[in-house]
Amino acid sequence: MAKTRDRARDRAASALDALHFALDRNSPVPLYYQLAQQLEAAIEHGALAPGNLLGNEIDLSTRLGLSRPTVRQAIQSLVDKGLLVRRRGVGTQVVHSQVKRPLELSSLYDDLEAAGQGPTTQVVRNETVPAGADVAAALGLAEGAEVILLERLRCTHGQPVALLCNYLPAALLELDTARLEATGLYRMMRSAGVTLHSARQTIGARCATAEEAAQLDQKEGAALLTMQRTAYDDTGRAVEYGTHIYRASRYAFDFQLLVRS
Repeated sequence: MAKTRDRARDRAASALDALHFALDRNSPVPLYYQLAQQLEAAIEHGALAPGNLLGNEIDLSTRLGLSRPTVRQAIQSLVDKGLLVRRRGVGTQVVHSQVKRPLELSSLYDDLEAAGQGPTTQVVRNETVPAGADVAAALGLAEGAEVILLERLRCTHGQPVALLCNYLPAALLELDTARLEATGLYRMMRSAGVTLHSARQTIGARCATAEEAAQLDQKEGAALLTMQRTAYDDTGRAVEYGTHIYRASRYAFDFQLLVRS
C-alpha cells in the first residue's frame, strides 16, 4: 500500500512539474481562484490528462507555496465542476474536462470530435411516430403527421454527457441506426443533400428526473442544462426539432456577446 501511495505521489509530482503557475499575490483576484483557473485551463488543454494525480492538499500547498486552505478551496471549486475527484489514500485526480460548446448551429458530435473528446453514441429509439402538437408546430406539419423520432445517449471517454431527442419529417432522409452510432446526425443530413442554414434555440436548466438521472449517471434531482432547437435548411423549411438535456457538471455553452451601439 505504501509503495502504491509513493508511486501516486511520483506521478502527481511529474504532472505538476510540467506546469507553470503564474500566481499574482498582489492581485485583487483571490489566490484560490487564480490557482483554480490555471488548473482548469491545464485540464481543458490536455496538460493535465484524465487519470493524472495531483497528490494531496499538503503536497500541493508545499509545492506551490500556498496555504492549505487556499489549495483546498481551489480544488473544491474544480471538484464541484466535475473536473477533479478526491481519492482516499491517493489524493486528487483529474476526471475529464468540461465540454464547452460554441453557441452556433453545429453538431454536438462534430464539436466533441474536434475537441478530442472521443464521442460515442447509443441509439435508444429510431422509429416513426405521429407528431404531437408541439412537434408539428415546430416542423410546420399537420398534427399527427409521421415524423422520425430519435433518442440517443451521447458519451465522451465512456461517460454520458447528453441525452438527445430529435424529430425530423419522415420523408427527409433514411436514418440507419448503425450509421447514427458511428457519426453525427447533421453529417448524415449533409450527406443526404440537406443544407442547414439557421436555427432557433432556447437554453434553460432544470433538475433530472429519476429516469434521466439513471441514463446520465447522475443522482435524481441533479442539475441539467436543457436545449430546445428548431433547425431550418436554406429554403427556410424546418428540418429538425430537438429537445436535449446535458449534465451540467460536464457541459457548458460558450458564446460571445457584442455591445449594440
